[in-house]
Amino acid sequence: MALSIYNTLTRDLVPFKPLTPGEARMYVCGMTVYDLCHLGHARVMVAFDVVQRWLRASGLKVTYVRNITDIDDKIIARALENGESIRTLTDRMIAEMHADADALGIERPAAEPRAMDYVPQMLDLISRLQDKGLAYQSGNGDVNYAVRGFANYGALSGKSLDELRAGERVAVAGGKDDPLDFVLWKSAKPQEPAEAKWESPYGVGRPGWHIECSAMSCALLGEQFDIHGGGADLQFPHHENEIAQTEGVTGKPMAQVWMHNGFVRVDNEKMSKSLGNFFTIREVLKSFDAETVRFFIIRAHYRSALNYSDAHLRDAKGALKRLYTALASVPNLPAIDSDMSTPIDWAANDYTQAFKAAMDEDFGTPGAIAVLFDLAAHINKTGDVAFAQWLRQLGGVLGLLQTDPQQFLQGGQDEASSGGLDIEALIAERAAAKAAKNFARADQIRQELLAVGVVLKDSPTGTTWERA
Repeated sequence: MALSIYNTLTRDLVPFKPLTPGEARMYVCGMTVYDLCHLGHARVMVAFDVVQRWLRASGLKVTYVRNITDIDDKIIARALENGESIRTLTDRMIAEMHADADALGIERPAAEPRAMDYVPQMLDLISRLQDKGLAYQSGNGDVNYAVRGFANYGALSGKSLDELRAGERVAVAGGKDDPLDFVLWKSAKPQEPAEAKWESPYGVGRPGWHIECSAMSCALLGEQFDIHGGGADLQFPHHENEIAQTEGVTGKPMAQVWMHNGFVRVDNEKMSKSLGNFFTIREVLKSFDAETVRFFIIRAHYRSALNYSDAHLRDAKGALKRLYTALASVPNLPAIDSDMSTPIDWAANDYTQAFKAAMDEDFGTPGAIAVLFDLAAHINKTGDVAFAQWLRQLGGVLGLLQTDPQQFLQGGQDEASSGGLDIEALIAERAAAKAAKNFARADQIRQELLAVGVVLKDSPTGTTWERA
């Protein structure tokens, strides 16, 4: 089975056919670096880390670009609020972003372009748009994109111009010809620092947000590339505007496939600072280890909504421990080979074939993880060293199961500990005992936990617990 990807633009699953055989070029919209990364950022970073890992595991040479927005209204406001330069703020936040990404096992992209370094390319694109009649300068000095001049505007969001106009809430102001028009170049404001101002044919100013990604993707991947990704919140207007800008200049499809990961919800509500349910990666890692957080994200399909709660994280931790328990049960398991560059023989056995089939259907991580649990069950029954190595190798494709099993299982206790017992470790041991048909030990563990006020609840998807 060949890889198929859900294309947001065409709204269907399409076979992936790279523009250059044997290569894959991918651009993902990254972070605006004015604060610590939150769970939504973790979702997009992990989702597309898995994508690029699978492309490489499929034998493709991957060029992965994830940009950094280091000039933006929020960045300027935060720098002024802190009394520091924009560069000092963004350098610090980029370092914090890398710390969070490294903790989550996210491999660095091939390139992380910073918007400030590509202003000349942005001005070139704006000039070319102006030459084609798609950009105009308003009376206040801003340069805007003439949306109605681009015939395919709205294709990505699936809305007509009239529908978009009906839904827009911004009155025509600042010399815009149409409320749908968006800014390409912002004229400088007196309160803005000098480092946020560039000379241009349109006067002193700075680029708009959307033109940044068009310029960086074209500069690093060319006018056409294979995959453009980002969070679902970017589908409109950011990605819609990127298409209008880039294709307005080139007249060619910008990306072959558009991918968008789903939203993060907290206890079934949209994550929002205003609702008080907004969590940074750093906050979550105070309560749960990074591999558990990564596993929690990966076991949901990237396009589905991801519902965050402590209960779901505890469940993810227990599930991950079951996989590590299977590895730990194998005597004389060889040391981990961290070199994942050796090609995997996907026809090697039923498990590798099933794993590949799941991942080839739009990066189906839930199905792939189900294969890992099938492998773990087989290992618990047989103690087969070869299949334990397969479990670790397939887990490695997803960035999982690369810690020494005993080290992971003996890791520090968290809020899931009680009465000197590591609840999650005992749940994992009980699952292994049940798989090995050692029901006496499984019942004994249930009673041990009940004695300290922990009630286990079994379901087809695993075991959760609550306090009595």
